Amino acid sequence: MRIPASAAHNRWHPDLEPVAVVRPGDVLTLETRDGLDGQLTRASAHADCGALDLGLGHPLTGPVYVEGAGPGDVLEVELLAYETPDFGVNAVIPGFGFLDDLFAEPFLVPWDLDGAVARSVELPGVAVPACVHAGVIGVAPSHALLEEQRAREERIRAAGGPVADPLPETAFPPLAAAGLRTIPPRENGGNIDIRRLVAGATLLLPVHVSGALLSLGDVHFAQGDGEVCGTGIEIEAAVTVRLGLRRAPRRVPRFPAYLAPAQPGRARFATTGIPEHDAMDLTAAARAALLAMIDWLEAEHGLSRPAAYCLCSACVDLHLSQVVDVPYPLVSALIPLDVFEVA
Repeated sequence: MRIPASAAHNRWHPDLEPVAVVRPGDVLTLETRDGLDGQLTRASAHADCGALDLGLGHPLTGPVYVEGAGPGDVLEVELLAYETPDFGVNAVIPGFGFLDDLFAEPFLVPWDLDGAVARSVELPGVAVPACVHAGVIGVAPSHALLEEQRAREERIRAAGGPVADPLPETAFPPLAAAGLRTIPPRENGGNIDIRRLVAGATLLLPVHVSGALLSLGDVHFAQGDGEVCGTGIEIEAAVTVRLGLRRAPRRVPRFPAYLAPAQPGRARFATTGIPEHDAMDLTAAARAALLAMIDWLEAEHGLSRPAAYCLCSACVDLHLSQVVDVPYPLVSALIPLDVFEVA
């Protein structure tokens, strides 16, 4: 079974009509639009990154109804294969990203893809190996869970925390306007951005409604752990999955879990960071490590700072190195050295 990218929605809601019905064990291919819904193309310029309608983001193919699935079960999503195009983008989008306070100008990195690596005129001498994975995979929340999630995020908003605006006018189909934005990960999965969900991985999702109602999209050709500028290498794609079902297991995870395939070792260079002014602040430590990596890319490889920031989002991994040595936890930013084609 192959489901076209036109069978899409961009909000989580339990009442969306299924686009297909399958049985446990079935294999299906879901064609997907890119995470920015085609707003950036080969003809786009830097300025276009500042005029995006982010309410249109994350068009998800689905939902798919899995026969026999119900609350208390766990859905197995075995990722079998990805089909990729010859073009992708990543970008600095003003007001969005881990360093949005420091990178306020729009910046576009168009990528040419040959299936194995990505290259861009904005990053000469760089070839990022493919690490294709779906950024968004999830099942529908129940009505009760949806309202619990909405209330929780409204409390965060009321306390001054960052929460994506609902923007119901950009939702599709119309029923989805009453649902939740797909920007964050939640109990039902969603925008988990786990770069290890490559072909060969299996994602485990707790089921909240009859049929599970699986949807996916936002495929990345590559992305570093952290997706620091807010975009990986965003692509259209087709994702082939096999769906399994664990009926009433002894333990149902509250949040998604996954089995990742083994990966070969790669030589990597790393910078580190600590929170100089805020004891035990992991965010400050991660920012320090990332800024040190951007400095290194600028000094050692001659990249502009916005281009270096985008490269970090495409292939630099932020890792917790230690979280116990008071008052300073340590975060590492690691870049695989094989992305550099020239010394």
